[in-house]
Amino acid sequence: MPIIINLDVMMAKRKMSLNELSDRVGITISNLSILKTGKAKAIRFETLEAICKALDCQPGDILEYK
Repeated sequence: MPIIINLDVMMAKRKMSLNELSDRVGITISNLSILKTGKAKAIRFETLEAICKALDCQPGDILEYK
């Protein structure tokens, strides 16, 4: 898959756990885990916006094209 999800990298930079991000974004831990491991097939812009807001980052910090 040429799209790489760097959610775990941004969470580590912000010292944020999966539980804390789940609480802030309002997404279940299992759905965040699927996204974090790169197994997700899609992501809603609403969800991406909420994650970026919680992690204080840009979408390009989370998504990478290779």
